[in-house]
Amino acid sequence: MTTTAAPDAEGSGAHPRFAEALRELGLGDLVGQVRRFPDATRTAAEAAAAIGCELSQICKSLIFAADGVPVLVLMDGASLVDLELVRKELGADKVTRAKVDIVRETTGYAIGGVPPFGHKTRTRVLADRSLLEHDVVWAAAGTPYAVFPMAPEDLVTHAYGTLVDVRERTA
Repeated sequence: MTTTAAPDAEGSGAHPRFAEALRELGLGDLVGQVRRFPDATRTAAEAAAAIGCELSQICKSLIFAADGVPVLVLMDGASLVDLELVRKELGADKVTRAKVDIVRETTGYAIGGVPPFGHKTRTRVLADRSLLEHDVVWAAAGTPYAVFPMAPEDLVTHAYGTLVDVRERTA
């Protein structure tokens, strides 16, 4: 597994805002565990290939709009979000994928690099239980080139997430 030596000014591959959020949460030791790759890790498949882990060990941070209000859904990399289950969970009339500008405005990060916490604004967070099937999951560290490892229970706790079942089921 090869990582680049192209860290930010603080010596980490993490986005500076995310590195600061980790320190504010008392998770400064995670800054040193961030892995930065020469090629993008913006999709779950790209991240899993770069890390050398199972696709389901990737934590996707996805922003949706529930009746126009942004909501973050944390989902394992091998699964899809069932929008109807999200709608029911939130009691919303309509849930859609958030537009690119809303993702950036809400989180402060670009799609493909959105971390599970450390966002510009606080949003409601739903975390699919499928994340708990692993001892460690990998999530974006604020850029499309960097990821960090964390126990899924801790990740959900620091994201202030509610555990739910919103994974699309295959027939």
